[in-house]
Amino acid sequence: MRFDIVTLFPELFDPFLKVGVTRRAYTTGQVDVRLWPLRDHADNPYRRVDDRAYGGGPGMVMLVEPLERALAAIRADRADQAPSAPVILFSPAGAPLTQSRVQTLAASPGAILVCGRYEGLDQRFIDRHVDEEVSLGDFVLSGGELPALTLLDAVTRLQPGVLNAAASHEQDSFSDGLLDCPHYSRPETLGGDTVPAVLLSGHHAQIARWRRERQLALTARRRPDLLATARAAGRLSRADEQYLREITL
Repeated sequence: MRFDIVTLFPELFDPFLKVGVTRRAYTTGQVDVRLWPLRDHADNPYRRVDDRAYGGGPGMVMLVEPLERALAAIRADRADQAPSAPVILFSPAGAPLTQSRVQTLAASPGAILVCGRYEGLDQRFIDRHVDEEVSLGDFVLSGGELPALTLLDAVTRLQPGVLNAAASHEQDSFSDGLLDCPHYSRPETLGGDTVPAVLLSGHHAQIARWRRERQLALTARRRPDLLATARAAGRLSRADEQYLREITL
C-alpha cells in the first residue's frame, strides 16, 4: 500500500511516522508514505505556488500548474506500481470520512492525497484531476495536513499485524455501525465505583451480550442516526430490537 502526499509542509508528517503503534507499518514499508513538497514543483525563483483570486476577496488560491507538475511526477513514479491511484483532496465540501470508507481504502493499493492551504485550490485542478473530496466534519482547518494524517492513521491501523491484537479494530466504534461499549480495567473497585459484575463472571456469552446491549444503548442515546442506518442495513438482530424496545418503554 502506498500513499503519495502533496503538501506545503512535509515536516509536519515526520514525527507522526516515527511514533505509536503504526510506526512499524511505516518503517517496514508495509504502508509506503511518500511526501511531495509542492514548492519543489514551482517554476519561479521564489517557489511561489499561490496567487490572488480572480474576482477579488481575501486570501490566496493555490495555482494549478505546480499542482499538475507534482501530480505528473507522482504518476510517473508510480507507473510500475499503481498508476490508477485515486486523487483525494481534503476539503470542507467533501463527503465525511467514515469507517466504511476507511475500510475500503485499507483494502486498496493506496491513494494520492492533496493537502490544500489558503482559500483552497484553483477549481480547474479539482475538475481535471480530483477523484474524491473528503472532509473530517463541519469545521474548517488551516490545511489538509491534519486530515491526511487522520486518514493515514485510520487506514494503517487496519493493516494486518499493525495492532498487537488482530481483533482490536473489529471492536472499534463504527466497525459494525454502532458506537463501542464501555471498557474497564484494574483496580476492580475505585472509590466505591466497581467494575460491572458480569465482566468478572467469566461467562463469555453473558459478557458478549452485555457489551452488545451497552453498544445499543449508547448509540441510541448519542447517535440515533447510526442506529437507524444499522437497522436499515439489517445489522440488528431480534434480540437487539427487543432490547431497544425495553429501554425505550
